[in-house]
Amino acid sequence: MSSNMLKLPLRKNWKLKVLSQKISEDVKLQTYWKCSNIMAINRMGYTDHGPIHVKIVANSALKILRILIDHDVVPNIVKDYAMTNEDAEIVVVLASILHDLGMVVCRENHEEYSLFLSLGFLKEYLGDIYNDEQATILSSEILHALATHHHQRKPLTIEAGVTRIADALDMEQGRARIPFEAGKIDIHSVSALSIENVKIEEGTEKPIVIRISMTSSAGVFQIDQLLRNSIKNSNLEKYIHVTAIITDEKKEEIIGKFEM
Repeated sequence: MSSNMLKLPLRKNWKLKVLSQKISEDVKLQTYWKCSNIMAINRMGYTDHGPIHVKIVANSALKILRILIDHDVVPNIVKDYAMTNEDAEIVVVLASILHDLGMVVCRENHEEYSLFLSLGFLKEYLGDIYNDEQATILSSEILHALATHHHQRKPLTIEAGVTRIADALDMEQGRARIPFEAGKIDIHSVSALSIENVKIEEGTEKPIVIRISMTSSAGVFQIDQLLRNSIKNSNLEKYIHVTAIITDEKKEEIIGKFEM
């Protein structure tokens, strides 16, 4: 199977199947992802903002959204436009795969550049699945998610909040969303490399439980500086519980519980 393939748990969502196939075959989009990584990794010494990152985010966003829906949380595209949960899945997947396109321009305000670069893809992808009115509604919801995926702006929809949190959760094994200089030993790099595992699970007291395993307490910096800010004012605070655990050969110690 091609490494360009976007593999998603489809759950009989035929629209998602059509979309994932189009994304997997889109050379222009694949090239933009490559250019994003050239800018981020090669030129700036930052972490991955290319195809691996956006595919991780898309899968995480789908998982979070589906758990929320199973707990009777209604996506905004359903509440406000009488569309379907399957359409909400399209929103979070497209927002996930397009949110970092603006990195090809520059890091600062890259979410704003992502808006302009995404318009052509949205027109092409949605036009084959939806009528003009529906495609315009989805485009609007996706653009809102792109514009608010950084914590400086408040998401006003469930789908936008899901996208922002899914983006922040890609931090295993040094895949930090807080940029750090490669090879430099400081709190940013030590913290990023301490994050061993991130799991999204269905909870009991709250719908979403995010379980983070780390090799040292330095990982708390990454969680507190990034994940807390992403969850704060995400529109999803009341649905999420975060636990962080230090693991090594000798002990397993709960060092923090973050409830927001």
